[in-house]
Amino acid sequence: MINNLIDYFKDKKILILGFGREGQSTYNLIRKYLPEQQLYIADQKEDFQNNFDFLKSDNHVTFIGGENYLEGLEDYDVIMKSPGISFAHLDTSKFIHKIKSQLELLLEFFENFTIGITGTKGKSTTSSLIYKVISEQDRKCILLGNIGVPVFDYVDSIDQDVIMVLEMSSHQLEFMELSPNIAILLNVWEEHLDHYESFIKYAEAKCNIYKYQKENDYFLFNEDNETLSSLVKNPNGITYKVSMSGKSDSDIFFKDDKVFMHDKQIYDKNEQRNLVGDYNLNNIMFVLGVSEILHLDLNKTIKSISEFKTLNHRLEFVGEFDGVKYYDNSIGTIPVATIEAVKALKEVDSLIIGGMDRGVDYKELIEFLNNSEIGNIICMPKTGHDIAKELKQEKCHIVDTMEEAVAVAKKYTKKGKICLLSPAAASYGFFKNFEEKGDIFKQLVQST
Repeated sequence: MINNLIDYFKDKKILILGFGREGQSTYNLIRKYLPEQQLYIADQKEDFQNNFDFLKSDNHVTFIGGENYLEGLEDYDVIMKSPGISFAHLDTSKFIHKIKSQLELLLEFFENFTIGITGTKGKSTTSSLIYKVISEQDRKCILLGNIGVPVFDYVDSIDQDVIMVLEMSSHQLEFMELSPNIAILLNVWEEHLDHYESFIKYAEAKCNIYKYQKENDYFLFNEDNETLSSLVKNPNGITYKVSMSGKSDSDIFFKDDKVFMHDKQIYDKNEQRNLVGDYNLNNIMFVLGVSEILHLDLNKTIKSISEFKTLNHRLEFVGEFDGVKYYDNSIGTIPVATIEAVKALKEVDSLIIGGMDRGVDYKELIEFLNNSEIGNIICMPKTGHDIAKELKQEKCHIVDTMEEAVAVAKKYTKKGKICLLSPAAASYGFFKNFEEKGDIFKQLVQST
């Protein structure tokens, strides 16, 4: 399988676009098998190559750096685009079919059975849980994709009988023309509006996860999500509509505290689980659907679900200090994620919000907060400061740093209640990413 991938690269004019973690991974794989093939590497940073000693000894590379790094893209045979680079304001018509990603080439040249998961929120939890469920039933399985480690770092060691569980971001899906055997579309809400021309363009990128399926493939999507219900048209695969609201035409649905697949009860809401809240129950419904499609042992699946631990920064319990419980939900970078986190925990008295402004509409969040019983809404820049103008002022605490935010929380949160970090905004511009934001929050909470 790896030989087919290398044959694809051989003797082509290849541009590695963006030289972050994934770009370096692409370079390393090609150089391992094609040490003397001419390569082209472009990055927005001027003289980026000077930061990498291994590039200095490579005489078969042309570097393009600086503000003009996106020029002349039509001149290449293959453009290996890093997910974070936006083409929102470019006319891609002359080279759109040359744009490739590691994930797409994995689907093209490896014959493994694949399960792809995407959604604005919940994809990491759902992907990790599906991986756990399958692995604990003696099936060979690997978790790849948007999980922090590039796909090409693993391709040398993937056996043909391994099931590949792929977490897929909108950036990875945007130009993809292949789909996994089982495609899962959890939800779509406003996010990444700085990367796409519009919300609809972002949602359409998500929909690429199912558009290229074959008739024997499977597609599971959230029928309750209005955007998805309007966008999903004539899937090729066997389709399962998933609904928390118990819609009569749904294939997997929730009713009377039970989850059903068609007429079969497959789960009870009251089962022991660490994944709290209705939105996590919705994620579990998709996992149960996959378990049934793969004919796994349902009792073992339920056991795996009950034992699954919450991932870092996703309603992660930090600890109880001076009678107050602290939770880190720094992954909550959109309003609906923050609303659902508050609903799941129920006893939130202090909420820390705020981050980078990406043009998201906050009306629903503002209304929710004003009508909630949260006593302290701790507002960090920039979006937190903007939201504070629309909130009941007796609830608001305006701060500039995480240190101030945690100090306010420690001072004002009622004993027996919860302090929750759930920003409803991206971390960029203030922190490296949501992980750094959550880590700093946890360090400050745990310090005396």
